[in-house]
Amino acid sequence: MKNQSISNNLDWISVIIYFILVVLGWLNIYSSSLSSIEGESSIFDVSQIYGKQFLFILFTIPIIFSVMAIDAKFYEKYAIIIFAISLLSLAGLFVAGKTIAGQRCWYAIGSFTLQPSEFAKAATALALAKYLSDVQVNLKDFNRQVQALMIIGLPVMLILPQPDPGSALIYSVFILVLYREGLPAWYIWTGFITILLFVLALILKPIVLILLSLMVIIFVYYRSRFVDRNWILSAIIFVLISGFVFSVDYVFHNVFKQHHRDRFNILLGKEVDMKGVGYNTNQSEIAIGSGGWFGKGYLEGTQTKGGFVPEQHTDYIFTTVGEEWGFLGSIFIIILFVSLFIRIIYLAERQKTKFSRVYGYCVAGILFIHFFVNIAMVIGIFPTIGVPLPFFSYGGSGLWGFTILLFIFLKMDANKVNEW
Repeated sequence: MKNQSISNNLDWISVIIYFILVVLGWLNIYSSSLSSIEGESSIFDVSQIYGKQFLFILFTIPIIFSVMAIDAKFYEKYAIIIFAISLLSLAGLFVAGKTIAGQRCWYAIGSFTLQPSEFAKAATALALAKYLSDVQVNLKDFNRQVQALMIIGLPVMLILPQPDPGSALIYSVFILVLYREGLPAWYIWTGFITILLFVLALILKPIVLILLSLMVIIFVYYRSRFVDRNWILSAIIFVLISGFVFSVDYVFHNVFKQHHRDRFNILLGKEVDMKGVGYNTNQSEIAIGSGGWFGKGYLEGTQTKGGFVPEQHTDYIFTTVGEEWGFLGSIFIIILFVSLFIRIIYLAERQKTKFSRVYGYCVAGILFIHFFVNIAMVIGIFPTIGVPLPFFSYGGSGLWGFTILLFIFLKMDANKVNEW
């Protein structure tokens, strides 16, 4: 098995989908960049955004070959060391990082910048897979739960102060991986209920929400067959919910920054600022809606050519797809992404070692949450938090990070790590 050709065992379905997405992403970056170009310009002009992205894409080729050339066992053996290096790279930003648009997220090497948080996702996935593959780890044990959550929490604690809430949010998907490996379901429910209560507390008066919560707790206590009837536990839950609800207003007005508050208010319909903080989302919705069923045609988007959507080549790249390719073109892109997610999950399920299976689920989860949050953001059902669309959004760090993340897993599957 070890000596078999990588090309014979490589999952070419995933590779083909990957390259299709990368090429389509570049085509949309090219289209979204035309509004800032005066006169004729070569498609390989490295002074332009699309020219730089083309170089980033070319550089993925040696990255892929390097990842595939390394022994698959290397990733498991040195997972903790790779994770430690990624944490050091994140911590180093506070000393040597470059600040762009108020965020200290990049290392600058001349005119080139590198964002370590994009690579930390793969490193965290490896570390989590390594920890969970230990035969002694049982996620029913509270101490093991805390240790697994610490692996996820360490990079988050280094990313949040940069501040980069978008990248930090991505790490929440690892909770689903832990759930797949035995984490009690109440963690998922607690997270979901907390988010729901937070949003409702911004809409309803505290006393109304507390009374509604009390009614739900009473109903669950007397009617649910899935929860133990423990009135002390129910009372504690009610007190915790009440305290949380009353704390939301303080957190919202004293912990959140103004631009965060503005984005939530616009999302909840509390205030409409089409020329200020709500401009991006509003223009994005206009651009996507104007595409209709079939789109205006490639390079024919009036909103795109007019430069009405800021950051259209990065976080809002999907607006170019919606305007120029229409609803059917957008669905085609979504199908490609979903096909890749399903394929990765299929490959993960056929692994026989816990390490490669867990890592495969981490890969699927990271790509999915990027995809979901980005598209939800550009169509106005999620606050703008700066999450790129995998393989589409402009940027070398993001493209290389996603490429490394995916091809490490494809290397594991190609070498049949599960059969060694």
